[in-house]
Amino acid sequence: MVPAGETIRERIRVWDLPTRLFHWLFAGSFAVAWFTHEHDRYLDLHVFAGYLFFGLLLFRLIWGFVGGRYARFSAFGYRWRTARDYLLATLHGHAPRHLGHNPAGSWAIFLMLALGLIVSLSGLLVLGGEERHGPLAGWIGFAAAGVVRELHETGAVTLLALVLMHVAGVIFESWRHRENLAAAMISGYKRGQGAFTCRYTTVGVVMLAVVLAGAVIQSIGYVRATPAQPYLPFIGPALPVNATWESECGGCHMAFHPSLLPARSWVALLDGQADHFGDDLALDPATLAELEAFARGHAAETALTEAAWKINRSVPAQATPTRITGTGYWKRKHADINEAVWQGSGVRTRANCAACHLDAERGTFEDAAMRLPVPSDQIQSTMR
Repeated sequence: MVPAGETIRERIRVWDLPTRLFHWLFAGSFAVAWFTHEHDRYLDLHVFAGYLFFGLLLFRLIWGFVGGRYARFSAFGYRWRTARDYLLATLHGHAPRHLGHNPAGSWAIFLMLALGLIVSLSGLLVLGGEERHGPLAGWIGFAAAGVVRELHETGAVTLLALVLMHVAGVIFESWRHRENLAAAMISGYKRGQGAFTCRYTTVGVVMLAVVLAGAVIQSIGYVRATPAQPYLPFIGPALPVNATWESECGGCHMAFHPSLLPARSWVALLDGQADHFGDDLALDPATLAELEAFARGHAAETALTEAAWKINRSVPAQATPTRITGTGYWKRKHADINEAVWQGSGVRTRANCAACHLDAERGTFEDAAMRLPVPSDQIQSTMR
């Protein structure tokens, strides 16, 4: 600890390599996760950033006990009263300079680690509950996952606010003590008097290699993808199929899975087979009974997928939509799509789900399997 305003020219290594890598990778993974959290198309990138964030968090918890001299929790485990007094001294302009983490910064670090755990664990529960993926797949239902999602998002917003406060504190401390704290977290060196910390180069190299390997594994599917075989980062559940349903419904259009409408809607459609959107299906009683049984047994009420559950929730109890495009969930999810996309040569009709959803024929409609096509007029304009 150095009195405020005193300048020391000696440079010593304070931050070891693993601590510096953690700091920047942790910040980067949180940034990627934050900027991809509202885009279903980039769910796989959001999840990868979340896994990296959680892995780094676990590493830091371990490194806090076995890491470098200034990275250990014992080196900056200040009591709240000490942190409070430091903040008051900072406001009055005579807070002492610390070689490692100062008392206020230490509390910010512990709070960020705690919030990071909340965000990570809640994110895994949401991934397992809503998407049915990850190590916690199926642990909670869709309704519970919605509640946990609120916790996940609130925790992320709180963590972002804390990060911004931390950045502001770093800028202020850098100005106050005339040193670049961000640069010190890159080089590892600060001016001061004290013991050098070890480099721990091997640990840092292994740490970086693991992160790079994870990034390669994450992206290899996109590298190998072809137009004929696009990459699906998430594969939904194998939904029940029925040969009669596939042949009768698939003969004219895509055989929409029963999970995409409530059972009463399918009953209404089959009961009105004589005028099925202008066509007479002419189904015999046995075929009609088989189709109705399959539809009732696997309709939206069974919540076989996230899309099915959300569709069913969006349909009022007194309503019986006979088009998937007539459900509240479908309308909400497609409200912002430009009309030029619908009129494009690759889409043409709102019933052409496969134009945007790579897993439409499977009936799963995974978030990351969506690819919004570029309207043909935009493509031509970019070629001019």
